[in-house]
Formats: sequence, structure tokens, C-alpha cells
Amino acid sequence: MTAPAPRPLLSVVIPCFNEAATIADLIERVRQAPIASKQIVVVDDGSTDGTREVLAGLADAPDLTLILHPRNQGKGAALATGFRAACGEICIVQDADLEYDPQEYPLVIGPIVDGKADVVFGSRFQGAAPHRVVYFWHRVGNGFLTLLSNMFTDLNLTDMETCYKAFRTEIIQAIPIREKRFGFEPEITAKVAKRRCRIYEVGISYYGRTYEEGKKIGWKDGVRAIWCILKYNLWARG
Repeated sequence: MTAPAPRPLLSVVIPCFNEAATIADLIERVRQAPIASKQIVVVDDGSTDGTREVLAGLADAPDLTLILHPRNQGKGAALATGFRAACGEICIVQDADLEYDPQEYPLVIGPIVDGKADVVFGSRFQGAAPHRVVYFWHRVGNGFLTLLSNMFTDLNLTDMETCYKAFRTEIIQAIPIREKRFGFEPEITAKVAKRRCRIYEVGISYYGRTYEEGKKIGWKDGVRAIWCILKYNLWARG
């Protein structure tokens, strides 16, 4: 009888929509990250630009779990699907573009590995790592949303909207995710705060994209984030 494969330390959950230009490079960078045992979970959220064809050429790799949504639903929906498929001890969110560096996984998951944290946020606004200079008003908006979230959660985060969030897998799999798009960020922040999770924050580097390079988040998502902060801190349960 063959023994079951050992559980990987890390599941990297990658929500993906129309990232044909970067997805293969990103997956290779994830493979090269200095974590020996990891599962790569890619959820293609209805891409129409050739991303699926790129992924089809990579699908036979044993470390890759590929899930295809039949239509575009949004980042939050893709993450919910990816978290359900995760089998590692820790889950980390990785955007399909090249804004965040997988070489920093040990830094982000370190407090969980050390038994000090249940959840870790990677802050783009802490530490001495390089940060691409892009949009002033995005930074203002991010600061406002983080401040508003902190007022309700009583956390002192510096970057609530960051992509790099790591969780003990049993925690993220026990939390129902309702938001389909970018409202995932304030929703999950409110829910881990309500559950009294041990939350840490570490400084990370950031190589931001412009809209011409494929950035997708817009002002409507900011308005939705305000609603989500109020909803999941004041009214919603579960």
C-alpha cells in the first residue's frame, strides 16, 4: 500500500483573470520561492485573452492544481475556490501579475511557522524594501480605507488592502467568503479580527503596475470597500 504524500507546508493561491503576459513567469517564480514543500493553486476566473491556453500547457505539473471558472466572477470568488482546494498547512494569496515577489514567502509566513501568528499581512508601507512609485491617489485611498477598517476592527494595520495575506489553512477554510470582487480584503480583515486571530504584519517590497500594464482595481472598488468595512464589522455575521 502506497503511503499518502506528505502535506505541503504552503499552498499558494493565485486568482487569475486575463494575465496571459505574466502567468507563466509568475508560476515559475513561485516554484523558485525558497519554500521546499508547496502546492500552487491557480484559479482562472474566466479569462478571454489566452491565459487559459497558457495554463493548459502547464497543467500536467504535479505541483500545480488548476481550476477553471466557467465565467468571470471576481477575485474574491476565485480565492474562495482556491482556499477550498488548498492542502498545505499555510495558505498565502499571490496575485497573477508580478507586483509581489515570491522570494519573500519565508518573510511573510515566518510568524505562522514560528507559532506566533494565525494571520500575517504583508505591508507595502513598512520596512526598507523597494517600492515602485506609482499613483498618489491610490496611496491616499489605501490609507483612508486602512484607517477606516482599523477604526472598526481596533487593529493597527498599515496596509489592509495588500495582496500578501497568509493564513493557517484551517482558519481560512473555516471562514465563509461572501464578496466576489476586491471586497474580499476588508471582509477577511473584519472576520479574522472578530475571531480574535493572532495577526502580524511584516514589511514587503512592491513592484506596482500601471493601468496600461494591466492594473484592474478602480474607484468603484474603493466605494465598495467602504461599504464592506461597514457591513462586515457592524451588521454581517459569519
